[in-house]
Amino acid sequence: MFVILSFSHQPDMKVIFFILFLCHFYIIMVLGNLIILLVINMDPVLHTPMYFFLKNLSFLEICYTSVTLPRVLVSLLSSDTSISFAGCAAQMYFFLFFGVTECCLLAAIAYDRYQAICNPLDYMVKLAASSWICGNLVALGHTTFIFSLPFCGSNVINHFFCEIQPVLMLVCVDTNRVNIILAAAFVIMIHFILILVSYGLIISSILKIGSAKGRYKAFSTCFSHLTVVTLFYGTAVFIYIRPKSSYSLDVDKVLSLFDSVVTPILNPFIYSLRNRAVKGALFKMRMKLFHHNF
Repeated sequence: MFVILSFSHQPDMKVIFFILFLCHFYIIMVLGNLIILLVINMDPVLHTPMYFFLKNLSFLEICYTSVTLPRVLVSLLSSDTSISFAGCAAQMYFFLFFGVTECCLLAAIAYDRYQAICNPLDYMVKLAASSWICGNLVALGHTTFIFSLPFCGSNVINHFFCEIQPVLMLVCVDTNRVNIILAAAFVIMIHFILILVSYGLIISSILKIGSAKGRYKAFSTCFSHLTVVTLFYGTAVFIYIRPKSSYSLDVDKVLSLFDSVVTPILNPFIYSLRNRAVKGALFKMRMKLFHHNF
């Protein structure tokens, strides 16, 4: 049995945190991503590789945030912040599963953008499936290894969920935590490198386009994805790849909160506000609902 500290050191802020997380974060995130899923499924114009990956990403964001935030909301309303050994292992597994899958999926989307500009793509399902399989294998390996280690002494996790680094601090054998963190960092960086390579090829191809209008149109199709990549990887790098001397659990809580809550909220807006096809599909869906009601 573990005890998760979460935000218990700020008891006067619990109600504010609950309203903020529930109303302004979780509900908006779920509704935003569900709308993207619904619009893509309803509009045949959006049945293309790019929106197939976006649909996977929206579903993934809902799952990713749902691993941690509902548990945080419960702990804010209850004085019991304990979590079972199996529950902690399950939470870490699914957090890693969805997190690594997002790394893979973002790399797959980058490759799709390269193919869309340079070559036709006809194996989008295989790319998406490989992302989910990779996420599952990495999460299963990390979680199985960590929770096969003996725990002793304190059972208090100084975080708002069962994250790798705070849980490893409770292990009572002299295990090399650095190697485990490096393994997680390697997974992040290998997919980031694939994204960089894909965009290197994309830029090379765009520069060969004769007209400035054509270059702008080709690059604008990648802007939303680049924004999401920057948010996701920027936070991940600060959490897992920053120097050990600068590591702080309080800073890690804030970064993890941003990574698991704020980024999934922003993604639907990033992909819809700059996307004419999605905005057009949203307009058509509103018109259908309006005519259906009246």
